[in-house]
Amino acid sequence: MGMHDHVENKADEFAGKAKETVGKVTGDRGTEAEGQGQQAKAKAKDALDTAKDKVSGFVDGITGNKDK
Repeated sequence: MGMHDHVENKADEFAGKAKETVGKVTGDRGTEAEGQGQQAKAKAKDALDTAKDKVSGFVDGITGNKDK
């Protein structure tokens, strides 16, 4: 978790957008759908990572484990 994961998710989302665009331009519905799926997966993973970070921060605040 952390910044590296968020950057990785954004890169995957961007790659999915590029794939979707290529699919639209070439008329390849399969590639377009694959790109949309890749974007959805990246967004979901980013939301999960954000939730994990928040829960981890909450637990650390309660337990006093701010330094990992």
